[in-house]
Amino acid sequence: MRIADLELDLDVFAGPFDLLLTLVLREEIDLLEVDLAEVVIAYIDHLEERGELELEAATEFLVLIAALLELKSRLLLPGEEVEELIELDPGEAAEELLARLLDAHRYRAAATDLRERLAAQEGHRFRSAPLPPSLRRASLAQAGAVYDPALLGRALGGLLQIPEPVDVRHMVGSRVTVAERLAYLRALLRRGSFSFDEAVTRADRVTVAVTLYALLELYKQGELDWSQDEPFGEITIEPGRRIGVLSPAGTSERLTA
Repeated sequence: MRIADLELDLDVFAGPFDLLLTLVLREEIDLLEVDLAEVVIAYIDHLEERGELELEAATEFLVLIAALLELKSRLLLPGEEVEELIELDPGEAAEELLARLLDAHRYRAAATDLRERLAAQEGHRFRSAPLPPSLRRASLAQAGAVYDPALLGRALGGLLQIPEPVDVRHMVGSRVTVAERLAYLRALLRRGSFSFDEAVTRADRVTVAVTLYALLELYKQGELDWSQDEPFGEITIEPGRRIGVLSPAGTSERLTA
């Protein structure tokens, strides 16, 4: 949202926010009569209506409101204490506000230019500075061999050789399926609650992993719930609401509790 799109309806002014700034700087509207709190509320209401927030426009609005608040605070100070508490009179404060507005405009323009440059160079970057002398192209007269040609030839020949097949006989394949662990866990659920350690007693690491995956699948289907009183403590698994409805009488009350 641009600042120019903010429409105000105040007691002393009705119109766009940028016009209010212009009239304040020209001293055609007394800043002391402008309720800046209503300006902020109007900006928040406008953001809620649009349902979006642009950080650049919000930053510009905060800068302008902060400058107006500072200028208004200088004007509100008693006349006898102005010289002691501040160094700028209201006229100089208005000029300072104008300078801040111009600085904010320059920064915003610089940010826009950088964003356009980055968008034009999307996918690649290049350096405009000249290469250092060590990386510049040398003439053939100055070029010299870095590696022994025989050593380079053996290295290239090694790349062309087919490596020996990797011996994977020491690797143990999975001997359990998810369907088997699902059936095993459902059998445990029919008996009631049990611990995770009980479900994976004397199981290898692959079986433990498959069992955990089966637990997640049953939890997603609503067939079980689990609880753990403390970190790294025992995990207690109980039948869920869905399995409680399907269980025989005598267990459904406990399963659905």
